[in-house]
Amino acid sequence: MNSYTWTVTNMSTLPNVPNLPEYVTLVNGVVTGSNGATPPITATQYFNVQLVVEEDQDDYIPYADLTEAVVIGWVQEVLTPEGVSNLEINIDNQISAIENPPVVPSSQPLPWQG
Repeated sequence: MNSYTWTVTNMSTLPNVPNLPEYVTLVNGVVTGSNGATPPITATQYFNVQLVVEEDQDDYIPYADLTEAVVIGWVQEVLTPEGVSNLEINIDNQISAIENPPVVPSSQPLPWQG
């Protein structure tokens, strides 16, 4: 079974949302999957997720107080469980192709052209 690590690599903010300074509007990152073997086989998928500004938000967290876990939770919520699953399936398929490379046909000379 593959394991997945979600990493946020960049966040963009809007500075002037009323009462919500530095509101995060865009999150970029990468998900890395590993098969756990020694040495592990890994594959990655990148994400760019736009967050919707909600000016009447009761649970606003100041930018300086954000954690990666909170932001990843937002990303996964926007992607929906189906989107998260699809992303992880893409990683699984990449790892599977590395573990079991597909057989590629090779061109052969025609037997009648000696």
